[in-house]
Amino acid sequence: METKEHMATSLWDTYSGILSHQAMILSINSSFVDPALQFETQLKMLWSFFKLVFAMPSLEQVKEVGNSTEDKEDLKNLYHSILNIYENTLLILVSKDLYKLQILKEMIVWMSQDSSCLQERVLVMIKRVLSFTSKKAEGYASVDVPCLGVLAAELSLLCTHTDPPIAQQATLGMYHLLSIAQCQNVDIAKNKISLSLSLDTEFLPIFLQDKTNNIAQRVGQALLPYLLTDFVWSLLMKLSAPSYTTAREAAAILKVTLEYYAYKVIMVSKIVDTIYRQLSENSSYLMEQAMLQVITLLTRTSPKKVIFQLMEYPIPADTPLILMWQAAGSEPNVAPHVLKTILLILKGEPGEKQDNLTDRRWFSLTATNMMPVAACQALCMLLSLGSYKKVMAQFFPQLLMALMFQLFYSSDMKLVTEDRHLYAWDALRVLLNCSGLHEVSTALKRKNGRDEFSQELFGHRGVYLVAKTLSDHNFPQFPETLHYLYKLSLEGPRRSEDSVITVIFLTELLNSFFKGPGPEEFLVLFRNWVNDSSPAVSKLSLQKIASMAPVINQIKNVDSLLLSILHAFFSKDKTVISQALLTLRRLLSKLDKVTYSSLCTRIASSYCRLMDHGNAGIRSMAIRHFGELLKDMSQYRWMLNPVVLRNLVPLILFLEDPEMRVVKACKSTLATCVSELHCSHSFLLNDQYHNFEQVVLNLCYLTTLGGHLLLKDELRVMFEAIEPLLRDKDPVIRELANTTSKLFKKVAHKLTSSNVKQSFRRVFNFIYVKKLKPLYKYNWANNQRDSPKGIEETKNDKEGLRHESYKDTLQKNEKSSSALEYNSEEKRLSFPS
Repeated sequence: METKEHMATSLWDTYSGILSHQAMILSINSSFVDPALQFETQLKMLWSFFKLVFAMPSLEQVKEVGNSTEDKEDLKNLYHSILNIYENTLLILVSKDLYKLQILKEMIVWMSQDSSCLQERVLVMIKRVLSFTSKKAEGYASVDVPCLGVLAAELSLLCTHTDPPIAQQATLGMYHLLSIAQCQNVDIAKNKISLSLSLDTEFLPIFLQDKTNNIAQRVGQALLPYLLTDFVWSLLMKLSAPSYTTAREAAAILKVTLEYYAYKVIMVSKIVDTIYRQLSENSSYLMEQAMLQVITLLTRTSPKKVIFQLMEYPIPADTPLILMWQAAGSEPNVAPHVLKTILLILKGEPGEKQDNLTDRRWFSLTATNMMPVAACQALCMLLSLGSYKKVMAQFFPQLLMALMFQLFYSSDMKLVTEDRHLYAWDALRVLLNCSGLHEVSTALKRKNGRDEFSQELFGHRGVYLVAKTLSDHNFPQFPETLHYLYKLSLEGPRRSEDSVITVIFLTELLNSFFKGPGPEEFLVLFRNWVNDSSPAVSKLSLQKIASMAPVINQIKNVDSLLLSILHAFFSKDKTVISQALLTLRRLLSKLDKVTYSSLCTRIASSYCRLMDHGNAGIRSMAIRHFGELLKDMSQYRWMLNPVVLRNLVPLILFLEDPEMRVVKACKSTLATCVSELHCSHSFLLNDQYHNFEQVVLNLCYLTTLGGHLLLKDELRVMFEAIEPLLRDKDPVIRELANTTSKLFKKVAHKLTSSNVKQSFRRVFNFIYVKKLKPLYKYNWANNQRDSPKGIEETKNDKEGLRHESYKDTLQKNEKSSSALEYNSEEKRLSFPS
């Protein structure tokens, strides 16, 4: 009796309590209350009476409490009133704001946490609220219900419940939920046949036949991407549920959903990161396999997002990361996309500074980009998989060159991990072994190839070694590799080191497989590289061109090749100019005379531009090569006479160069000039103990041939320099001075045009005639040992001439300096081409 009275009292207390709470819940259901605070307060009140409402005894048990038919009817009405008040409260809240359908999801969670709740009763109420909402949503053009994804996940698991009434109510609730989702999805709304099935005759029987597949298919089709992502995320969290049945069903639904609709899932990186953290903890076998399956399915449609996220994790890789990499690379049809993404990452240089850092970067250089190192590590794991065998052959050239770049970068930065791995080298070995190049891999190991990349002074030796070893073994991938190198060479701006490595590799392959000039396309590349912005690239291309000297006459358009080398003379890098001089000389020595003659004047002028270069080595080479060109073109002397005459005076002045090698080069070239011009005084240049004042005066004799190039001002200064020599004690000098003076007078008589003067200034603006003085570079140390007496006489003559003859002349010249002074830009030699 007391139990029955207690049950009845409890029902009345529940009724009165829920009435008061309904009033409070609805009273704050106002737009004046903050929505977040409003929802939180209402949810707490609904939770407080949830257990009382849904933990009530069954209706049959309640009826037994009544003593009479009237009592039983009253208790029945009271029972239904309690449920109706709770349901009506939900309907009122949802009718005002569809966002509050989130309460239904919370009710399912509360239900699962309390075993005393009657689940069927809860699901009946949820179904009714969803049915009401679906009808309401049909009256709108579009609706926004953010919680549909998580609610669909909860209902999908209940659709497979072992209790048929519960599964049936959950399935009907899912039907109404999908109807609401259809109102959100405009594309589906245009084709309602796919979802709007008859509730009694079609939908329920189909769902009961193949629950998992049908739920996944229809949910994936109906939900918008962000809602489907919530659906997937919720099921992913269910994989770690204590209930094995729940985890198994969640895994099954996840698999089917992602097989068909993985492309709609967003926030892939977050999902991958969550899986990594879950696997790093203690996970069951079911959970591990299900999560790895998710990685595989997401990689199908979002390989870049998955791969980039996997690059964020430790080096060396731990067990969870290795498993995830294997899952990502398990399908052959996805392998090309994975490799393309890794190649994209390998374009970066390890160690580049990053502006934004995340807490999960565990690398030794935490402020730098270490993704390329992680990518090399990934290749070590992926390339050995059977699913990558076919696609690896397709990407061999790209992978080979990408690893060559990374080897250089990693070695240059000393990026060797704590376990002493150089992952770029390990990946290269795996690539070679898995591509059928075991002998190449073994040869590189025998030659200590890895150590070659760590040489500080010879950082490119490793690149040479790999290219040479591949060539020596006639690797079958040569055609594809050569084609890729050509394509790589035509691409836009790259890092300087990338260009250097490309040129080295290409040069070695061409040298090994082509004995002649090689394909014209590659010759064009080397011609363009001669004037590359990178000095290293320029020098390498010049060296390659120099090696073509034996076959230079077989090359088409050899003129353009030689002109590109002449253009390198303008380089700001002295080593490039030196290499250009050597390359040009080597080619000219083999060039046929007809082609040579068509360019000889331009080449000679280019040499002249370098005669006053700031580097003594370049000056001496240019002067000496100028003389060698005159010898080569002796039968075309008439073409070079103007150039030779324009450069006689500069060559004489360069005898005063502080560098002995320049002076020697001048002597040699002057001898050639005199010989080619058939001058009768060449014996003076062969005299070991001559006075160079005599040489100057004698060579001035040649001005009769080039007198039109001189100015009156310069001639006046020369007259002043010659005048003291007309009274010299040495009769030979007096005779030469007298003859030279007459010749200068004849030349001066013809000079009247100011245009001639302007032209001459442009040509000889480097000559400071106001400071014209005797030349003193004639007394070699070995000559002093040979003839002490001759040295003494020469020295005395020199000193007398210096202190007596030229003192007045220099003073006079200084007085006229204002008329002959040139600006700073005119101090260097400038010859017309």
